[in-house]
Amino acid sequence: MNYSTLSKIEGNIESTEKLPIYYDLFIPGVDSGSALPVILFVHGFKGFKDWGAFPDLYEELARAGFAVVAFNLSLNGVGSGMTEFDEPELFRRETFSQDLADIGSVIEAIKNKEIASEKAVMDTDRMGILGHSRGGHTAVVAAAEYSEIQCLVTWSAVADYNKRWSDQMIKDWKTKGYTEITNSRTGQVLPLDKIVYDDAMENADNLIAINRVKELYIPSMFIAGKSDETVPYSESEKLFRASPASDKEIRLIENAGHTFEISHPFTDNEFPPEFNEALDLTEGWFLDYLR
Repeated sequence: MNYSTLSKIEGNIESTEKLPIYYDLFIPGVDSGSALPVILFVHGFKGFKDWGAFPDLYEELARAGFAVVAFNLSLNGVGSGMTEFDEPELFRRETFSQDLADIGSVIEAIKNKEIASEKAVMDTDRMGILGHSRGGHTAVVAAAEYSEIQCLVTWSAVADYNKRWSDQMIKDWKTKGYTEITNSRTGQVLPLDKIVYDDAMENADNLIAINRVKELYIPSMFIAGKSDETVPYSESEKLFRASPASDKEIRLIENAGHTFEISHPFTDNEFPPEFNEALDLTEGWFLDYLR
């Protein structure tokens, strides 16, 4: 099989709210009818599927013999332009419950062949998930929620998102009904409604990663940067320790920050060594447990 050639299929499916979930499907060059294991990618808070070097990551994983499905969560605030936060009215109510439901919608769309390749067969009995930051938090929850997911990798994951709400944010929510966050990359000030906080607090048993990881017996790898100032690597250590999986690893990468030394836009010809290490670890884990 010639995994070096790739095809990319773009499209969207409907969320449970009838909003679009934009996705990219990467398929390596294979013989017609070949079955491929599937990897889902979940972006983080203020993130999107086309951020930085993530598209290059999908291509590298596809070249290793996987069908890779990367998607924008329906309430992430990024519209059909794919890289701009032009739908802040959606972002302001992006709940963990809806993010989890979106992953379920993607899984169902793969199973019913709404997300599909004309050539390769996407093997839903061999499905893994990779998530970054808040997406890592959500990936843990999704792996516990959806039995189709058989393998997990997290990058810079948050262990307990309810511990990340600052006193000022909580005060804003209780007095104004919303708080404001600044996108440091664009300078945009984005409102965040109290429903986000309420959803996470009221449904913590079901939506918080450190609670759900205790249910996960699937192969699980937790990757983090030792120089991450956004989400300390101790968060990944907590998830690793709480995981009951017999096949589990934690890998801490020296000199790596929250995005493994990648920024947006990514225009370099080569990956930084920190990103390369995260990619190699991830690819190896999925090859060991999904192929």
